[in-house]
Amino acid sequence: MKKTISQLLQAALFTLLMVAFVPPLHAQKNAFVNTQYILNNIPEYTDAQDVLNSLSEKWQKEIAEKHKEVSEMYKKYQAEAVLLPADVKKKREAEIVEKDNEVKALQKKYFGPGGELFKKREELIKPIQEKVYNAIETIATTEHIAFVFDKAGSPTLLYGNPKYDISDAVLDELGKVMQTSSPGTRK
Repeated sequence: MKKTISQLLQAALFTLLMVAFVPPLHAQKNAFVNTQYILNNIPEYTDAQDVLNSLSEKWQKEIAEKHKEVSEMYKKYQAEAVLLPADVKKKREAEIVEKDNEVKALQKKYFGPGGELFKKREELIKPIQEKVYNAIETIATTEHIAFVFDKAGSPTLLYGNPKYDISDAVLDELGKVMQTSSPGTRK
C-alpha cells in the first residue's frame, strides 16, 4: 500500500512538473498586416488603380460636358423665355429637364452602386485581394497565428509591435503566385 501511495504521489508530482514547465498549448498568437502597404507593393494592383483612375477621369469629363450642355440650354432658354409663346416654353423646359435626367442617369450608370466603375473595380481588384487574403491565410495557418488584424485605415488596432507585422512575409508569399516589389524597393 505504501508503494502504491508513493507511486501515485510521484506520478502526480511528475504530472504537475510537466504541466508547470510545458508552455501552454492554448496560447494564441496574433499578428497584423498593413494591406495598403501590401497592395502598394503589387504592380498589378497599381496598374489596376491606374486603369480605374483613367476610366473615372474620362467619365467625369463626359458628364461635365453634358452638364455644360444642360447649363447652356437653360441659359439660352432664360434669354429667350420672354419672347416665347407658352407652348414653346413648356416644350423647351421639358427638353432641358429630359437632358438633365439623361445626365443624372449617365452619372448613375458610371458611378452609382453597381455602376460601370464598381464592376470594373470588382473585375480588376477583387482577384488581387483574394490572392492577398489567401497568402495571409497560408501564413497564419503555417505560423499557427490565431488572429491577423489589418491596421490599414482601421482604428481597431491602436498599437502593433513591428516585430509582429507580417506584411513583408505576405508580399513574399504573394511573390510565389504573382509579381510583387522586391524587398529592397518596397514603399
